[in-house]
Amino acid sequence: MFQFINTILIGITAGAIYSLMAISIVLVWRSTRVINFAQAGMALLSTYIGYEAMVHFNSFWIALPVAMIGGAAVSAFIELVFMRLLVKRSSTGPIAAVAPIIATLGLLGLIKGVISTVWGGADVRLVGPVTNVGYSIGDKTLAFSPLKLLTLVTVVVLMLLLTVLFQRSSIGLSLRASAYSPEIARLSGVKVDFIRTLGWSLAGTSGAVAGMFQTINGNGAFSPESIEFSLLLITGFIAAVIGGLESLVGAVVGGLVLGLVISFVLMYVSGSLFFIAPFVILLIVLIIKPQGIVGTKVARRA
Repeated sequence: MFQFINTILIGITAGAIYSLMAISIVLVWRSTRVINFAQAGMALLSTYIGYEAMVHFNSFWIALPVAMIGGAAVSAFIELVFMRLLVKRSSTGPIAAVAPIIATLGLLGLIKGVISTVWGGADVRLVGPVTNVGYSIGDKTLAFSPLKLLTLVTVVVLMLLLTVLFQRSSIGLSLRASAYSPEIARLSGVKVDFIRTLGWSLAGTSGAVAGMFQTINGNGAFSPESIEFSLLLITGFIAAVIGGLESLVGAVVGGLVLGLVISFVLMYVSGSLFFIAPFVILLIVLIIKPQGIVGTKVARRA
């Protein structure tokens, strides 16, 4: 029974971090209809920015907002300098839909190259603001610590804030309109280019939080070639798809479902299935409900 509880707690914590990356992917998709495979590199770069703040101020609570601001700035720069020009140049033709997606793969390599040039290839380390030692119940220790509780609270707060922004504000309406029908949005007075940049900035902020918490929930060490960030991109993307690419709530649900299933597979089946389990889950969900767990079928009018 205790092992079962620990498995659930491990899955929820891992799923919370997957959810953060899934949220950033959903944000870019909902605002620009682009799947951003450079999000892992952007999260890594934001984490390095947070690391520099940690070195100078020796405070995670300063490093986290600095990383978030850095992530927003980097994402805005990428959208302004690269993606906006690419979208305009490839707005017609057979590769119009896939050109921005292919470009994000190139950006991933470019960002890692910049990180290696500035910081080198050696590991650096981040330290969390609270302990990662699990809570004790009698003579047993749970696989759930103050740090993991902080991670869960952060995910919930971020999801609620972004959901309110998208569902209850004019900015959210503008983001959706700019993604689905930019020309009509412009005729309605929406500054489409600015709104798209804002969407990327919000995604960069969420990715920065994912990168920071992914690092401190591990051993704290990371480098330009850290496999953890590549895995974070894969699991975040799968979580976004199985939850429903149109829904921020779906991103969180997808992340938690993915985290729980992987945790149970690793604990009760085989630890060697870590790389296979997410894709099996994705395949099953797409067969049963292609629009995702939270997604709904929508008939778009011509």
